[in-house]
Amino acid sequence: MRRRSAASMRLSAWRCLRFLCGWRTQSMRGGGATEAAFAPTVRSVVSVFAGAWDHALRIDHIGSTSIEGLAAKPIIDIQISVADLQLTEILTESMATIGYVWRPANADLTKRYFRERPGDERIHIHVRQSGSWHEQWSLLFRDYMRSHAEEHAPYVELKRALAGRYRDNRAAYTEGKSDHLWRIIRRADLWASEVGWRPGTSDA
Repeated sequence: MRRRSAASMRLSAWRCLRFLCGWRTQSMRGGGATEAAFAPTVRSVVSVFAGAWDHALRIDHIGSTSIEGLAAKPIIDIQISVADLQLTEILTESMATIGYVWRPANADLTKRYFRERPGDERIHIHVRQSGSWHEQWSLLFRDYMRSHAEEHAPYVELKRALAGRYRDNRAAYTEGKSDHLWRIIRRADLWASEVGWRPGTSDA
């Protein structure tokens, strides 16, 4: 496969995400929409990563922008599932070639967290061990919320309240969502048992 330049890959990644947008998610500020979401089946994204990295077992759009109709900040969250999370050096080098920087100071040791470089579109990459609890949590939360629109309004109301209260305190904002998220995931767990949930086909 012909290797592409890092700049070309970064540009192609964002164009791909915008082109494949299957809906417009509401802005967290209300009164409009943001196109910073892409369709749940983003198979073309794999071509962006394949030129520099072939360790992904699956690539999934996760987080609020992956859920149609849910208000969200203009940030894309992508989860990449790998067989061995300890390949830190390979992960770091591979992701750097397409413009994403490892954040080793991130407190969550169940993943390797990568961010866009300053000035680039906000795309957060969460590399997690395939089959791990945290990898499954992200996929279950997404699928449950997609299937239960009645969960959206209370969660959005909470997020907007917290965003106003903790505008400059991201840690407090995140912690403020914790209890509500755990209540959602308990309901999601019951739903998963009832329907025999399992992760569907990888988005890419």
